[in-house]
Amino acid sequence: MEKHFEVVDDVTVRFAGDSGDGMQIVGTQFSNSAGAAGNDVNTFPDYPSEIRAPEGTLYGVSAYQVHFGSKTVNTIGDKIDVLFAMNAASLKVNLKNLNEGSIIVANSAGFNDKDLKLAEYDSNPLEDGSLAEYELYSIDIPSIMKDELQDLNMTLKHIDRTKNFFALGLAYWLFDRPMEFTISWLKKKFGKNPISLESNIRALHRGYRYGLEGEQFKRYFKVPKADLAPGIYRNITGNEATALGLVAASKNCGLPLYLGSYPITPATEILHYLSGYRQYNVRVLQAEDEIAGITSAIGASYAGNLAATSTSGPGFALKVEAMGLAVMMELPLVIIDVQRAGPSTGMPTKPEQGDLLMAIYGRHGESPIPVFAAKSPADCFDITYEAAQIAIKYMTPVIVLTDGYLAQGTEPWKVPQLKDLPLFKPQFANSIPEFAENPESYKPYIRNPETLARYWAIPGMPGFENQIGGLEKQDGTGVVSQDPMNHQKIVELRAQKVENIAKDLPLLEIEGEQEGDLLIIGWGSTYGAIKVAFNRLRNLGHKLSFVHLRYLNPFPANLEEIISKFDRVFVPEMNLGQLQFLLQGKFLKPVIGYHKIQGKPMSAIEVENALLKLLNNEEL
Repeated sequence: MEKHFEVVDDVTVRFAGDSGDGMQIVGTQFSNSAGAAGNDVNTFPDYPSEIRAPEGTLYGVSAYQVHFGSKTVNTIGDKIDVLFAMNAASLKVNLKNLNEGSIIVANSAGFNDKDLKLAEYDSNPLEDGSLAEYELYSIDIPSIMKDELQDLNMTLKHIDRTKNFFALGLAYWLFDRPMEFTISWLKKKFGKNPISLESNIRALHRGYRYGLEGEQFKRYFKVPKADLAPGIYRNITGNEATALGLVAASKNCGLPLYLGSYPITPATEILHYLSGYRQYNVRVLQAEDEIAGITSAIGASYAGNLAATSTSGPGFALKVEAMGLAVMMELPLVIIDVQRAGPSTGMPTKPEQGDLLMAIYGRHGESPIPVFAAKSPADCFDITYEAAQIAIKYMTPVIVLTDGYLAQGTEPWKVPQLKDLPLFKPQFANSIPEFAENPESYKPYIRNPETLARYWAIPGMPGFENQIGGLEKQDGTGVVSQDPMNHQKIVELRAQKVENIAKDLPLLEIEGEQEGDLLIIGWGSTYGAIKVAFNRLRNLGHKLSFVHLRYLNPFPANLEEIISKFDRVFVPEMNLGQLQFLLQGKFLKPVIGYHKIQGKPMSAIEVENALLKLLNNEEL
């Protein structure tokens, strides 16, 4: 039958089902296809922390949300335009997030009496008229696939597992997406399992044909290509971008890369990705615990490597004592903290911004560490590269904050050329003329007068034997010292060294009004939501201003000047007001906070509604 298409600027699609239904796989494939088709993309994998939550339960729902469009896409979308629901629970959990008139594609086989009871439905929503405001398509996918795969002699359980690729095929038809990338992926994934390969490819094609040939669907959608700058692009997760940032930094500073890490959700993929780069002089240790991970990295740094360790909140807490050791030894180290909802084990698969104060202050004694934060999945590459530069230049550990949303979400990333990234070299003691000529004049805590960084002498460097450790050292010589005045001097030197980093940080640029009533300040993954809300309200004629902080310790040098130009400062963040607290304490000015602690990314509509209240002089 004849079908028509509609052109739309952007769409938010969510695949949802049980945690074993393969929603993460098809969501990833769909987002990769959208990126390959030239769209801008932003994604959010949303899954339970249990390895396999009980089937059909509300808390066992796994989902993957894809927001793609022909213009810049900064968020996962405020509301869902199309929901693929594999069972009753996945419909109920996501229904409140649908736009009015949204499309629901429901697998009717997942709405039997048992599924309805587990989802706490009194009647079948596919039949009782409760979904009348939506465009509902009810499809018995397993029944269709049973007929499609009858010649393969598969069990009903294995046939049911193909429903995710049927849904993906239908989504490809619905949005005029190519299937070649997914078919290529399937061949690599199931090349040694002919039945699984054949059944999933057939399911993909059958879903596509269902939309193309069936009478239910009378329209499909086209999303034009985004106007992206010329270059080579790939869809990338924040964790992969972080890993590549470390590899690129290693190549451009001429040092081998070492990662000492312990697996922890949602940071584990950094360890996985880096294990595949051995040919680029990358060494990875999956340590027996978090403490071993960071202390082995400190040892690798002492031996002359670009060293890093990766973790999430609970592991970050365990690394605290070793961070103090790295501060005292003044060794370069990149510490990646992929934040998740806490405290304690908390919600391991859900994002939060709860580690900011711990990153800045969470160590005993005066032990300042620079703290940077990525604003998007692709920015994880840039911020990690910058962190490595600062760590090497200033001989200090540097903390990089991302979170579960950035780490496992994706967006298109313009792949840079190594030659276009800034080169940076360590200041080894034997490269300094005065020491090279007279090694005996070298002492481990003689400092560069500009940066206050000590010069790096590594084991095996002839004539530069030295001793460093966790006890306080005499200024310059490095001899163990308990002298009170020396301790004060060294503590102040280490603090000033971190403050000096502000000279290397770019100045903030204000978006919108350069002075006036209301300034929005964001950090980390709230960037996309704030940016979208800011643009919407500016387009409506509201006077607003916005700056986003990627550097949190030290702050950019002109932040105080910028804040002084505005009557009110507003900070949305996914915690109870940690940046709000820091800004008020640092600049002695009241800051209005908006706090979301739900294990979900900040949405643009939430920020927009809060801003409208402030613009109307209402209380939040």
